[in-house]
Amino acid sequence: MLVLSGPSASGKSEIVKILTEKYDLKKLVTYTTRPPRLGEINGIDYNFVTVDEFLKLKANNEFLETTYYNNNYYGSRLADINFEKIVILDPSGVNVFREILKEKIVVVFLTAPESLRIERMRKRGDDEKIIEKRILNDRTTFTLDKYQHIDYIYHNETIELDALAKQIYDCYIKHIEKLILENVLSGK
Repeated sequence: MLVLSGPSASGKSEIVKILTEKYDLKKLVTYTTRPPRLGEINGIDYNFVTVDEFLKLKANNEFLETTYYNNNYYGSRLADINFEKIVILDPSGVNVFREILKEKIVVVFLTAPESLRIERMRKRGDDEKIIEKRILNDRTTFTLDKYQHIDYIYHNETIELDALAKQIYDCYIKHIEKLILENVLSGK
């Protein structure tokens, strides 16, 4: 499973779109209580649920991991986990996935300069107060010391997204091939 993480507007969602369209990876559609952004579709971008629905799923132990970020709940449902999928997670989600799924995941951290991320959020129409709140939160949430493990770090500021997606996909495939070879050699 390919796991992307990084601060707001670092390019995670755009990379996921490219990887699902061009490289046939499937997106793990996570659950959230936040309202959809303009153009987002329920069941494709996220499973948009109410707080009560989310908490009921959580109480029934249906999530592998959950997090509370920017006053909204997010979670990855156990029934949806598949190793041919790609998912976007915050550091706590990455750490839970890594602890449970071990080396079966490849963790990619995306980053970009704060000024560029602010510009991207403005271009997509985010409210200025929300941008400020996200930036302040990201400064403490998405620091590398919050992660137990990261396989690759990519700086998304000057490279074209298609080229970056290809680099990420190529690293992911090499990582998977290495795991398969190690398992064959060890008799697993």
